[in-house]
Parts: sequence; C-alpha cells; structure tokens
Amino acid sequence: MPILSWSLHMLRPSIAVWDYDRTRPLLDGRIKVEGCDPVWLHDMPIETMFSRALGQSEFDVSELSFSNFMALTSRGACDYVGLPIFPSRSFRHGAWFVNPAAGITRPEDLKGRRIGVREYSMTAAVVARGILADEYGVQAGDVTWVMGDVDEVERSHIPLPALPPGITVERAPDGRLLADMLLAGEIDALLAYKPPKAFVKGTPGIARLFDDYEERERDYATRTGIFPVMHLMGIRRSLAEAEPWLPMSLMAAFTAAKDSAIADLSIVQALKVALPWTAGEFARTRAALGDDYWPYGIARNRKPLEALARWHHAQGLSPHPLKVEDLFFRTTLGT
Repeated sequence: MPILSWSLHMLRPSIAVWDYDRTRPLLDGRIKVEGCDPVWLHDMPIETMFSRALGQSEFDVSELSFSNFMALTSRGACDYVGLPIFPSRSFRHGAWFVNPAAGITRPEDLKGRRIGVREYSMTAAVVARGILADEYGVQAGDVTWVMGDVDEVERSHIPLPALPPGITVERAPDGRLLADMLLAGEIDALLAYKPPKAFVKGTPGIARLFDDYEERERDYATRTGIFPVMHLMGIRRSLAEAEPWLPMSLMAAFTAAKDSAIADLSIVQALKVALPWTAGEFARTRAALGDDYWPYGIARNRKPLEALARWHHAQGLSPHPLKVEDLFFRTTLGT
C-alpha cells in the first residue's frame, strides 16, 4: 500500500529513487519539495524498485524503467503517469560484446546471429538496438535474441515477451549463463548494460564490438542531438489528479538537485568528485552536449523521447506508436 498521509495538511508521499549525485540533495534534505514532506526510499536494488513500482504500484512516486513504463502505458495498464525528470541516461554503444571467433568485425555482421540479452524489454536494450537500426541498418528482427542471466543465476524463471511475428526471442537453456554461452560460441554476441566479468578479467573469447565506443557516442550525440534516456520519474495517476500542483513541485525540486550536482563538477579548488581529471571531462562533455547537458522537461528532451518511442514500437514492445504527450502528466507538457 502507498505511504501517503497528511500531517497538519502536509502531504507525505512515498518517493522511491536511487541514490545518485543528482538526487542526493533531496535525500539528505538540502533541497526540499515544496508542499511536501516526502518519505524517501532509496536503499533497494533498482530492479527491485522497478518491480515493486510497476508490478505492485507500491510507491506514490517512483523512478521507473522507461521501456517497461511505455509498454504498460501503451496498453492502458499503468497506474503511473510520467514526469519529465530523467535521473538515468546513458549511451549504449559500449553495451555490445562479441566472440571474436564468430567473425563479427562490424555492426552489420550481427545480421543473422544469435545475441544474448538479459531482458529483451529493458531500456538499455531498446536504445542499443535502436541505434544499431538507425546507424547500421540492423533491425530487431534480423537476429535471434536469447534471454538469460549474464554472469550469475538471478531468476528461477525468465518469461519471454509477447512480440509480433518477425521478432524471435528464445530462452537460454536452464542453468546456462549468457557469458558462458558467448565464450563457448553458443551465441555470437551479447548485449549487456555492464561489462561481463570475463571481459573485465581479460578472458580470451570476449571483446567489445566497438573498441572506440566513447568516440562513437560523442559523434552520435553531436550529430543527432540525442542523449538517450533510461529512466524517468512517475507519479501515481490518482495522486497527480488529486494534487495537480504536485508534479510541478517535484519537477522544481528534482531540477534544483540535479543542477546542484552538476555545479559541483565545476569546482576545481578542492575536487568534490573523486576523479583527478574531472574538470577536463566536464569540459569535454559540455562541448559535446551543451552546458545544460542533462536537461529535464519535455522541450529539451523531445528528440530522445521521440526516438525512444519510435524504437519501442519498431521492436514490438508497444502495439502502436506512442506520442510524447501520451506519457506525461498534463501540467508538465509545457516544460
């Protein structure tokens, strides 16, 4: 049940979000949500947060997987409506791993191959496949997708998504891990949001598809204007309708927290971030993406949002193309 109560007319919504530098000023109380005294929940694995939110609608406000939120919204089955607050963003050129023995030397070589993925519907996979289609002409239906756990057994059962004809998804054999299958040549490539342990250890038989992935990501961003969105904040639709001021109050607070975190990156007298070349990387990032390179709101994010909706439908995850306006609460549409 939601943790929602009133104390002297003060709204106390439960808000589940991960502990990022851009949310920490909210979690530690430096920045307040006007009109609220939230109950912050941030000490759970992010996959658990998504499951509890999208599976049981447990929180009043929650960080959500954008892809799974869109899938439910497209079917009229989501209790949450979006807020254009994007705590997680990432390029995914570096998410592709191959077995060099498979003879894959360029993205186009992935056509006709078997590719492992932890979850076909996860946003990281939607973005990686979308960029692959747009940039290299490899569509989701051009390969066979093999779903499974990557480095260790995480799930007792892996349900396959219901997809339209032309897109093939299989389940990995019981007890088989995708990283081991890649090393054994049972799959040709792996799409993973973090490097497999064998790659980190330097084990022969696994390599990146794009050795120069950072350069490709910067080039992609400057050419397209797209910095892909991974997660968004969602608010229980019934709460937003009952308290229509609340979405914009949350927008203001989350934006102030994000701006505070980014401002910390410019401090060079005594580095606030434990990376010695923070200033140089900060400058390179702003040169590629602009001064306000992590924007919230709809207008500044329309390109990545429209791309994500297009990819989502093309990959069989939503039955019809979603418009940006279908995803967010009405009072935030002008942001």
